[in-house]
Amino acid sequence: MLTALAGGVGGSKLLTGLRHVMYPETGAVVVNTADDENFYGLHVSPDIDTIIYQMAGIGDDAKGWGIKDDTFNVLEMLGRMGLETWFKIGDRDFATHIYRTIRLNEGASLTQVTAELAEKLGVSWRILPMTDDPVKTIVETEIGPLPFQTYFVKHRYSLKVHGIRFQGIEKAKPVKEVVTALSHAQHIIIPPSNPVVSIGPILALQGVRDLLRNSNATILAVSPIVRGQALRGPAAELMKSMGYEPSPVGVAEMYHDFLDILVFDTADEELLQDVKRLGVKPLTTETIMESFEDRVKLATFCLKAVGYRS
Repeated sequence: MLTALAGGVGGSKLLTGLRHVMYPETGAVVVNTADDENFYGLHVSPDIDTIIYQMAGIGDDAKGWGIKDDTFNVLEMLGRMGLETWFKIGDRDFATHIYRTIRLNEGASLTQVTAELAEKLGVSWRILPMTDDPVKTIVETEIGPLPFQTYFVKHRYSLKVHGIRFQGIEKAKPVKEVVTALSHAQHIIIPPSNPVVSIGPILALQGVRDLLRNSNATILAVSPIVRGQALRGPAAELMKSMGYEPSPVGVAEMYHDFLDILVFDTADEELLQDVKRLGVKPLTTETIMESFEDRVKLATFCLKAVGYRS
């Protein structure tokens, strides 16, 4: 059994490659929910939705988020009514959030609703929210504390960051499905998601890090940093704010207590020994996924590295 820990665009790209290579076998994905936010009275789960849309084959590859060929009529009308529209939700995307909010208001858990959405959109993999409890990433910036989406989307991650905290993490627990997926996994893969705000909240949940440390699975991560820069988003800046070097070495330091293998780009080959000194096996290959073929190639490399056999 293969389990992935993921969030957002970087995670969804590799996951679609894994889905293709592993077919018809499936896996489980534990997804960050600390980016979840309320917009227009609706519960929005950006990382979950990005992964479901991509795994369903309806994601917008050009944007990296949302549904391909979506329209924005509802958002345009909301703007005409004087509401803020900086968080871009498409018309079909709205349907997802409406459904989720209705079901949550009926008493369903986020885990239940996510499974329903995945099934309705034809996703055979198990998409698991990291927790059903409320957790919110708060970015401490030069203008004060901001929810992650406000920092990331509204301010385009242009503000100086002083720190990160996960509001509610002390009381949050991983759902039993997550514990099972991690406990029974033979292989665990962490795609090139942001290690601070996508993977960080998952690792901060009660017991998750211990599960990984004690796991018999081969655990592999892919670095989202190439030549000191994030492939997408603020990973490099946020790693700096947390005191880590924005490089494969910094990623290895963040995961070294449970990580077996770190895959990073050939452009950073000079860091092989630095990663190895942390007790992590370093492997290099092309990690930039500009095409579907790139996703499949990297997925094949990672599956071979962890010893996956269909």
